[in-house]
Amino acid sequence: EKLSSPIQFSLLVCGVFFFFGIHNYLQEAIMSIPGFRFGVMLGYLEVLGVTVCSFLERRCIAQETQRIAPLSAYPLLTFCLLSSSSLSNLALNYINFPTKVVFRSCKLIPTMIVASIVHKKIFSSVEYFCAFCICFGLVLFAAADWTLTPSFHPIGLAFVSLSVCADAVLPNAQERLFRLGSSRLEVTFYTNIFTLIVMTFTTYLSGDLIGMIEFARTSTKLCNYIAIYTFVAYIAISVHMNVVKRFGGVSAVLVATGRKGMTLVLSFLLFPKSFSWFYVMGAIMVLGSLLLSSLVKIRDKKK
Repeated sequence: EKLSSPIQFSLLVCGVFFFFGIHNYLQEAIMSIPGFRFGVMLGYLEVLGVTVCSFLERRCIAQETQRIAPLSAYPLLTFCLLSSSSLSNLALNYINFPTKVVFRSCKLIPTMIVASIVHKKIFSSVEYFCAFCICFGLVLFAAADWTLTPSFHPIGLAFVSLSVCADAVLPNAQERLFRLGSSRLEVTFYTNIFTLIVMTFTTYLSGDLIGMIEFARTSTKLCNYIAIYTFVAYIAISVHMNVVKRFGGVSAVLVATGRKGMTLVLSFLLFPKSFSWFYVMGAIMVLGSLLLSSLVKIRDKKK
C-alpha cells in the first residue's frame, strides 16, 4: 500500500506472469510425463487447492464465519465448475496445450449466442466482427492441430468447447449470489468444496483417482509437480484479481491478453512440438479480437 501506483502495477503484473507461467508450465509438464493419461485429475487438483486456500483465507484473514446464500443455490455452480474444470483438462488427452489455451479464451462466442437467443440482444458490428475473427482463428488452430499432432482427436475440441460454455454460465450464476450479499470468498469456497466432493466420487469410480495415486508412487518428479501445481493456481488468480481491483478492467484485459500470449510462446519454446504458421495467425486473430472486444465493452460502459 505504501508503494507508488506504477510500482504496485509492475509488481502485480510480474506476479500474474510468474505464477500463471508456473501453473501453465506444470500443467503441460505433467501431461508430458510418459504414461500419464489422467488429464481430468489436473482439474481435481486445481479445485482441491482453491478449496483449501479459500477456506484458510476466509477463516484466518477475512475471518468470515457466516454463510449468506442458501445451499440450494450451489448445485448449478457446482455443475458448471465441474464441467468447466473436468472437460478442459480431459481435452489435453486429445489436443495439445496451445490449442486448449486458445479455445478456453473464447467465452465471447457462447456468451453472445446465449444473449442473442435468450435476451434478444443486438450486438455492435465490431463485436460481430470480433466473433467472426475468433471463429476463423479457432479453425486455423484446429486445422494445424489436425495436421501436426499425432494424438489429435476431434473429441478434444468438443470437450474444450463444452467447458467454455460451462465457464460462460458460471460467472452469471455467481453474480446472482453476490447480489444476495455473499462475499467472493464464500462463493469461491462453497462452490469448490461441493465440486471437490463430486469430483472425488466420480474420479474414484472412473479409476482416475486411484490410477494417478498409483502412478505418482512411481515418479518423484510427478509428486513434486503435483504439490506445487495444487496451490499455485489460487495464488495466480488472487494476484490477477488485485490487478482488477486496483487498476480496473482495461489494465486487467491487457495483462490477461499478454499472459495468454506468453503462455503460447513458452509452450512452443519449453515443450518443442511441430510448428505451423496457422498457430501464429490463429493466435493473433483470437487474442487480438478478444482484446478489441473487451476494450470496446469497457469503453461503452464508461459512456
